Amino acid sequence: MKFLVIGLGSMGKRRIRNLKTLGHNKIAGFDIRDDRLKEAQKKYDIEIYNDINLALEKFKPDVFIISTSPDKHMEYAYLGFENGIHCFIEASVIDSEKILNLYNLSKNSSILIAPSCTMKYFPMPKKVKELIQNGLIGNVLYFNYHTGQYLPDWHPWENVKEFYVSNPHTGGCREIVPFELTWINDIFGFDVNVISGFRSKLSNMNIDIDDLYQFVLKYKNGTVANITVEVLSRPKASRELLIIGESGKIEYNFDNNLLKYVNVNMREWKYINFNKGTVEEGYINPEEPYINEIKDFVKSIELIQNGKRPVFPNDLQKDYKILQTLYDIEGKSIGGLNDLSR
Repeated sequence: MKFLVIGLGSMGKRRIRNLKTLGHNKIAGFDIRDDRLKEAQKKYDIEIYNDINLALEKFKPDVFIISTSPDKHMEYAYLGFENGIHCFIEASVIDSEKILNLYNLSKNSSILIAPSCTMKYFPMPKKVKELIQNGLIGNVLYFNYHTGQYLPDWHPWENVKEFYVSNPHTGGCREIVPFELTWINDIFGFDVNVISGFRSKLSNMNIDIDDLYQFVLKYKNGTVANITVEVLSRPKASRELLIIGESGKIEYNFDNNLLKYVNVNMREWKYINFNKGTVEEGYINPEEPYINEIKDFVKSIELIQNGKRPVFPNDLQKDYKILQTLYDIEGKSIGGLNDLSR
């Protein structure tokens, strides 16, 4: 299987590492920036292309790994589908109608178009889902979730104004809302009502984006959620979760990577310490969730080729639903710098 990694920024380089860790060596890279091409070639000893049509002609990839800025995702996904190429796409935040259209075009085909859902592979969301599904705290009544990391710390090696997180439509804070809702709605359901929202720019960062989103959701099963997403937390990232059930509760704190839970049949808290995993220099999150995500994507392609159902846990229809929730949050929000289009 031959993989063309499209976009050789931090995520593109991570995906090359993922593939190599899994034993895949037929890898090429495409980017329009010469510095990124040279860096990827030097670090990973791969073929490089600055012309996508030349990459298609010469390398003849079986798979696209689309790690560009979100505004280019659909351009390359449609190109891949039209050429019979399986596509893995990083988290999207715009072009929902194009996403839905591509879902309808591809759903009955043998071409896999898989949108990323990396948070589903992290230990905390996996354990929370297991505890809730096993009824450890009964029906969930309410949860509070807060996540954030200072935006210039995402890529400390470059000016924040030089990459897509400073664009209002693909802004860092806006992008993280669907990124997080992907795992949250996987647990609580995609049938959700937006009760209220607030977004604003609070910092003095010299970029035209909202750096705080706060919103309240109510799920079909009655669960109420209060969620805060921000790109302000420094010098350490924030991730805190409190879930209240009918017969117990779950708490998580990123600082000590500790989850604990208790219910009415337990005398004491049960504690779970998660392994921090392998963290590449210059990165914050561990490699393992990303590796396992790509592993499932490749396995799904192999299953499709053998006439079986894929195992990848996300699809474009779910992505579309998540983005509709994002747009509803923005539509019902007080404040906000920009009138963001869909």
